[in-house]
Amino acid sequence: MNNLVNFIIESGVSLSLLALIYVLFLRKETFFRLNRLFLLFSILFSVILPFLHFRVYAPQSNMLAEVTVTPYRNLLEAVTIYGQDLSGAMVKSISSSKIIISIYLLGLTFFLGRMIFRIIQVMLIIVKNEVQYIDNYRFVMVDKDFSPFSFLGYIFINPNLKSKPGYERMVTHEMEHIKQGHSFDVLILETLTVFQWFNPFMWLLKRAIRENHEYLADSAVLNSGISTSQYKQLLLSQAVGFQLDIANNFNSSLIKKRIQMISKIRSSKFANLKYILGFLSLLALVIIFACEQKKTAQITKVGDSNERKITISLLDDRLKVDGEQEDLEVLYSLVNEKNKYEFDTDSTGTMFLVKSKVEEPRQLDEEDQVFFIVEEMPEFPGGDIALRKYIAASIKYPDLAIQNGIQGKVYVSFVVTTEGAIANAKIARGVDPSIDREALRVVNSLPKWKPGYQRGVPVNVSYTVPINFVLQ
Repeated sequence: MNNLVNFIIESGVSLSLLALIYVLFLRKETFFRLNRLFLLFSILFSVILPFLHFRVYAPQSNMLAEVTVTPYRNLLEAVTIYGQDLSGAMVKSISSSKIIISIYLLGLTFFLGRMIFRIIQVMLIIVKNEVQYIDNYRFVMVDKDFSPFSFLGYIFINPNLKSKPGYERMVTHEMEHIKQGHSFDVLILETLTVFQWFNPFMWLLKRAIRENHEYLADSAVLNSGISTSQYKQLLLSQAVGFQLDIANNFNSSLIKKRIQMISKIRSSKFANLKYILGFLSLLALVIIFACEQKKTAQITKVGDSNERKITISLLDDRLKVDGEQEDLEVLYSLVNEKNKYEFDTDSTGTMFLVKSKVEEPRQLDEEDQVFFIVEEMPEFPGGDIALRKYIAASIKYPDLAIQNGIQGKVYVSFVVTTEGAIANAKIARGVDPSIDREALRVVNSLPKWKPGYQRGVPVNVSYTVPINFVLQ
């Protein structure tokens, strides 16, 4: 469900922006073929965008393979933690709302049913009426008062119109819809509308493409030899009968706009520059949704008279430090006078200034005996399921690891003492300092267990818990 919500959100934002650009800057231009390409590419791009992932800054990812042979005893079942950015959090929030999901699914069902009904409606007209093959085109003769329309390879027309002036032009118009494959555009739009029914820009884009189809067909008819004034008169003389939204209609509510576009002076070649705006918008969407960028707030510390510098960046609640070794040593001596900070290095060699641990985890004495198997094993309050829930709820996927694309399985070993407390917690197998620290913090925070017993006496028992960090 999360993947579907993410697809709907990202494709919806892309469709909205590109539709807005078309309406504001390109809709009134007479580059009908370019406009159609822009609209169709906008749809294709919006569908593909949620699946694109590029990393602008990509250090070496540390993804550990599954352990096949392990020396760990009392190995608990792995707990998987998923990392999400802001958009991921929004996706999760929407996915968890039953009301939003229910409303969306109701709308999806309605519009899917409507699309299927309209296709069946067209198919029934074909089945119930005479079909004539003329010049490789299939004409469906429908004895009803309506304007000609086309769908896929069929032209639907009232045979009584043959005696009226302009009949050939109307047929030419519908032939152009078939030649240029406009029905396929309509079917793609109808399908996308099923998923984006709530998006007003989707309906705007749908209308824009239908307008473009009519402009293209009108342009082809005008190029066949009819005068502009005659064609305008033909458009105005057509009475509106029943129409099918899924088909291309010769006469529609777009007549006024079609007449205006026929009379419009051709756009200059300089108007082509407007398409650059569309390209820049596509690039911006890729950067926003597909590229994962590393952002830091820069703070510069100026050194002595030699103007040596230490650069400090705020990142993941830690301070990233860059500078010469000599300057870093001076900084280290200054901040550690009261032992409140310490330096740390991640797997990429980046140095960080972090707060020292205020409270050291409990450590057993060397002479304390630790068991692996006892008659009565320790028990977490609520059992193993409760333990997994506690760990999953307590762990926060480090922002630094998310930004650097770091994931993997951390093995944390610990001892449940005779009092049921946690002691000797350590990383048995790590992934990255940022992830290791978080896993260790949560294990050290575990509430008291029911201690294990051997021959009726409470004893120390060792455990290992795997925590799997996975980026979505």
